[in-house]
Amino acid sequence: MQTNLADFIKDTAKGQEADAILRKCVHCGFCTATCPTYQLLGDELDGPRGRIYLIKQVLEGDAPTARTQLHLDRCLTCRSCETTCPSGVRYGRLVDIGRSVVDSRVRRPALQRLLRYALRTLIPYPRRFTPLLRIGQALRPLTPAALKRKIPARADTPPRPAPQHQRRVLMLEGCAQSAIAPQINASAARVLDQLGISVLAAPQAGCCGAVSYHLGAHDEGLDFMRRNIDAWWPHIQGDDTTPPSDPGGTSGPIEGSDGIDAIVMTASGCGAMVEEYGELLAHDPAYAKKAEKISALSCDLAQLVERQDLSALPRRPACRVAFHSPCTLQHALKVRGTVEGILTKMGHEVLPVSDAHLCCGSAGTYSILQPELSQRLLDNKLDALQQTEPDLIATANIGCLTQLSSGTSRPVVHWIDLLDCR
Repeated sequence: MQTNLADFIKDTAKGQEADAILRKCVHCGFCTATCPTYQLLGDELDGPRGRIYLIKQVLEGDAPTARTQLHLDRCLTCRSCETTCPSGVRYGRLVDIGRSVVDSRVRRPALQRLLRYALRTLIPYPRRFTPLLRIGQALRPLTPAALKRKIPARADTPPRPAPQHQRRVLMLEGCAQSAIAPQINASAARVLDQLGISVLAAPQAGCCGAVSYHLGAHDEGLDFMRRNIDAWWPHIQGDDTTPPSDPGGTSGPIEGSDGIDAIVMTASGCGAMVEEYGELLAHDPAYAKKAEKISALSCDLAQLVERQDLSALPRRPACRVAFHSPCTLQHALKVRGTVEGILTKMGHEVLPVSDAHLCCGSAGTYSILQPELSQRLLDNKLDALQQTEPDLIATANIGCLTQLSSGTSRPVVHWIDLLDCR
């Protein structure tokens, strides 16, 4: 794709990145075949290729409109198109850049601005989000059925084992997950303990930055990233210039990382964000090298568990599982088949799911900002997951878990719960 970026952006880091991404696109349209919103709406501008054209026009100087903004808003950023693309177009990065430019030039209606501000100032902060969630949970029995399904039931916070092993990992506690489903990280800590790995806490680490960054507040998102790096760095120390080559491997502690094997994510959405810290902070002289090492240490929980000897784990009763692979797991992190393999090794029957590449409609804040499209995607996903009558549905991301639970009475769990015999 030939480009001629406008003066306002062509000499900036984002402009140069966008230019390189645009030039890779060969207009083939393979991406439209796997785009969830194109499949629903049938509009070229609601598919990756059409959105790429819109972004290109804006970056070349055309004035964006509210319609431009709407088409970009409808994108889930599921990155299914990246999995399909034969040219390696990094669409997710391009749409983040395009949205920020459009949002700086098209003023949203007041209610939209207020909702987006509320999401950015509540969800990433557990001390703000948790009390509001608890109020909703207390009132849940009194709410209409449609609203009740959207409020997750309160979950207990189980105990975790004290660190006792030489092999150690840091685990991101996260923001919404720590309030909605605190048992997930507790289960992960117990399972890892049985595998000879201790989980360390970094209390000052919080939101990965994805909520703010994907809502166009890039500077705010980068501040969350720096805060996490500062919280993790005392546990890492050592030479900060040589990233480890095998995060989460079985060969013991990584040289130069003070014994920390990895920074583990139990939410694939957070993992996809942390993996990009090195790239997003590459132009920050104070954090570039640290961010690069943090990204190299980052791994999804499934990547870590897969590399261990699972024979040490007690087995739960086998069940028939439909696994929903989050978009961030299969398309962003490119971790495919790993969870299914773990569950099969532990004796569970993992059932086939049609159109497994498609999004459930959660997509971070998408289910709140685009409720109609999100609901249609959820209905389609649940039809596919429940077609084989599974005992339960498992997934690997808190957003997906919450979204799927809102539409079915069938149990929906994080896959690590199926390895935890508490």
